[in-house]
Amino acid sequence: MSHDVRVRCDRGTGHARRGVLQAARATLRHEGAPEGDLTLALTNAARIQELNRRFAGEGRPTDVLSFSDGSHDAESGRLYLGDVVIAVPVAEAQAKDAGYSLFEEMTLLTVHGVLHLLGHDHARPGERARMEAAQKAILGGLRRPSHTKGNG
Repeated sequence: MSHDVRVRCDRGTGHARRGVLQAARATLRHEGAPEGDLTLALTNAARIQELNRRFAGEGRPTDVLSFSDGSHDAESGRLYLGDVVIAVPVAEAQAKDAGYSLFEEMTLLTVHGVLHLLGHDHARPGERARMEAAQKAILGGLRRPSHTKGNG
């Protein structure tokens, strides 16, 4: 299946883009996602805090947010899956605290965000286990540590 994944980097975040494209595509393949497009947006803490407040009612910065879309492009007819927004400074702090590289953390957050985009959730224990299993399998296929992400 054909997936067009665009990476958009806000000022000062481009250094963190390594691996996110590969992680997103691996997640789409693993999940058998329908043909379509998505955007990975790398941003700062202030921007993700604003988005988190506006769309999730949380007044704090978070690491990753996913915004499912599901619309079709008027010209091409292609499905737009949505946007995954990652706060690079939050990822950097989490990586440092956990002893991971930024590359590993960005890979994890990308997989986690794309899984949310595709309908995974971790609100209930059964859903959490299913999402964590998918995340572990994808990260394993990328030969990355399978540490889990459970709060976003």
